Amino acid sequence: MDRVRLTNKIKKPDPLIVLIILAVVVAIFLPARGEFAQGFDVATKVAIALLFFLYGARLSPREALDGLKHWKLHLIILCFTFVVFPLIGIALRPLTAFISHDLYMGILFLTLVPSTVQSSVAFTSIARGNVAGSIVAASASNLAGVVLTPLLVLLLMTGGKGGIHIDAGVFGDIALQLLAPFVLGQLTRRWAKNFAAKRATKVVDRGSIAMVVYAAFSKGMVEDIWSTTGVGELLFIVALSVALVAFMLWLTRFVPQKLGFNRADTIAIEFCGTKKSLASGLPMASVIFSGAGLGLLILPLMIFHQVQLMMCSWLAAKYARAADAEE
Repeated sequence: MDRVRLTNKIKKPDPLIVLIILAVVVAIFLPARGEFAQGFDVATKVAIALLFFLYGARLSPREALDGLKHWKLHLIILCFTFVVFPLIGIALRPLTAFISHDLYMGILFLTLVPSTVQSSVAFTSIARGNVAGSIVAASASNLAGVVLTPLLVLLLMTGGKGGIHIDAGVFGDIALQLLAPFVLGQLTRRWAKNFAAKRATKVVDRGSIAMVVYAAFSKGMVEDIWSTTGVGELLFIVALSVALVAFMLWLTRFVPQKLGFNRADTIAIEFCGTKKSLASGLPMASVIFSGAGLGLLILPLMIFHQVQLMMCSWLAAKYARAADAEE
């Protein structure tokens, strides 16, 4: 009996964490290059579109409408993304005593970009949170970021100097890749809901996150972005990223609980309010800074992106296990 209990206490590694580690290892030794990288990028976009189609097929129209109307949820996530994070970035300015000014500018920039959409929603789904609310909130964060991120860069990084150009194509990308599949899933829910309710969504959830990790890490390897600074500074950014993600995960759980949000909403706030989007941040950086000298500016965002995925995948798996135990 004791042996059985001991065996039950030993948890198997979570498949999502294993997939992410494998994606990083493969990207280090076999990064995507050339035509394969282009094809893999298309495949990743298809996987993400399929994921949001499945989300649309799983959710009842009433749940989707409730997610759209939940303005308090969206407001608090926007505050974490575009108020709390930038304030932390400003508070970290004394770091210039230990690292280069350019590297600190990269840290500040990562605090100014919008939240992720795909991984925020995927982790919320895995953790049994408010998926409909997270879809709307994360999409709203990206749309708001088209204006707010360049504005915050202008105010905090350039001192009001230089011209800022906003790429309106971000609106089209979000509408085509995320919102359109979700709406299509809603429209075809009658026929697709049984398929989406099974293991299909979980498989695409985990697979799409692993694909995003592999693509992002491959990009860093191919562009040799990891060699643009010393080992000491790299380790410092990793440690800072771990501390920042841990603090924000605590804060985005503590504040909603104090404000009376339920468990599902708190999970959505936690995963949406903690993230910073590499997919949105890199194109915005290339536009805002005219593609010049982006190495150190995007390095902290690249590292933070990997750290947040790994830490949030562990937390989402923990919440999922707790939910399964309650059921």
